[in-house]
Amino acid sequence: MSPTVGEQKTFKPGHGRKLSDASDFQSRTKKDAKAQIVKELDKLLLTTPSPLKEQKEKEFEGFQRLYSKFLEDDGAKLQWEKIEKLPEDSVRDYKNLEAPKDDQITDMLRKLVVVKLNGGLGTSMGCQGPKSVIAVRNDLTFLDLTVQQIEYLNKKYNANVPLVLMNSFNTDEDTIKVIRKYTNLDIRIETFNQSCYPRIHRESQAPIARNCIIEDDQEAWYPPGHGDFYASFANSGLLDNLLNEGYEYCFISNIDNLGATVDLNILNMLMNPQNGSPVEFLMEVTDKTRADVKGGTLIQYEGKLRLLEIAQVPKERVDEFKSIKTFKIFNTNNLWIRLDAVKRAIDENTLDMEVIVNPKTLKNGVNVLQLETAVGAAMKSFDNGIGLNVPRSRFLPVKKTQDLLLVKSNLYHFKNGSLTMNPLRSFPSTPLVKLGDNHFAKVAEFLRRFETIPDVLELDHLTVSGDVTFGRNVSLKGTVIIIANHGERIDIPSCALLENKIVSGNLRILDH
Repeated sequence: MSPTVGEQKTFKPGHGRKLSDASDFQSRTKKDAKAQIVKELDKLLLTTPSPLKEQKEKEFEGFQRLYSKFLEDDGAKLQWEKIEKLPEDSVRDYKNLEAPKDDQITDMLRKLVVVKLNGGLGTSMGCQGPKSVIAVRNDLTFLDLTVQQIEYLNKKYNANVPLVLMNSFNTDEDTIKVIRKYTNLDIRIETFNQSCYPRIHRESQAPIARNCIIEDDQEAWYPPGHGDFYASFANSGLLDNLLNEGYEYCFISNIDNLGATVDLNILNMLMNPQNGSPVEFLMEVTDKTRADVKGGTLIQYEGKLRLLEIAQVPKERVDEFKSIKTFKIFNTNNLWIRLDAVKRAIDENTLDMEVIVNPKTLKNGVNVLQLETAVGAAMKSFDNGIGLNVPRSRFLPVKKTQDLLLVKSNLYHFKNGSLTMNPLRSFPSTPLVKLGDNHFAKVAEFLRRFETIPDVLELDHLTVSGDVTFGRNVSLKGTVIIIANHGERIDIPSCALLENKIVSGNLRILDH
């Protein structure tokens, strides 16, 4: 460990101790690193304002556990040869689910909590504040759509499904301001914050923060991924409160996945198990396409169903992992989990999630590491976990403006906060759209380039690169490729029909 500023350290040889083997050296090094991180965190705690000290102590305990696991894992990869064939019925088919009886629905919904992961910012799409307040359809935001969905559900079935938002220190203040506009709606909204962990210097592995006041140096801190849900949910007191109120399951999904709505058939399967053994953890998966080859998948490993992420795959096996034929499904991050099982795992400290090491370079050029976990990775810590192969329509994330193009288009119908595929589209798959980052990555720039969103009902593939604009009522069909060369501009005129065409920089239109 490097000395901290103003601290002098003298390193002495081991008083006659013989040089040990590499494993002993590594063991002592890890022990030193653990001791040093405790000292550094204790220093930071001394700077914590009194009202926040108890909360920060809990967070730092979580960080110490994560840091220790990071040291012990030491980048170890999963042993590929130990992957077993998925047991029969471990991944079930949505098509085989039964719909609940009408008189059961209200009682089932009164045991459900909807949790949305709301810690992300909209900076990658050129927006300020939480990503959940980006307008995605009819001037409604991700959060608006979610609230509409649950309000409609509660009214239709006389239920009281609460919406719980897991915010981060980046999104909490703005989110609290936004949800005030829902005060007059018949919906209960709860919020809690995920932990705030210190980024560590890549070389010294010491926190770069000098005090616990985040406003002093926001770059020194980070939210540690959605795997922090379990501990933060429990620490907030919400888990105990909801259990005491009789809630049994939570449905967790990303706020930007517009397909992640409450599904009564899934809920019926969970609330009315056929074999008498309740499912503690259900992960929605869907069929993999070429656009999803990096997505995590389900495997059987050491007798447990678990999530396999690409970061855990040995380099020589990455191509096999990406193969659609070998691993045919991927994780949508739509999860259904029993609340009492979460409580048990927290109380017994049995949660086991792989550490994701995320390297970052700060504005001042300092290289740091942030240690994260994924919420789905905890699957192996629960009993009777299963996968459920759901329709692609339940995975509709908006990560880039090319996704925004599709959800704004006539490809989807919008009703009661939910998007459904337009029945006039002759096949269920969504078009593959690629928009050049230089001209389309930011939402404001993207919107400026479309007078109206094109008709894409019959579109298979769209690639747009360079300085391109679209007029009103443009129709795109089949495969369309539009490339404006550097220094040139292409304006697609209003009412144009492009079907299986390549439009090049000199505006020649060729059959494709």
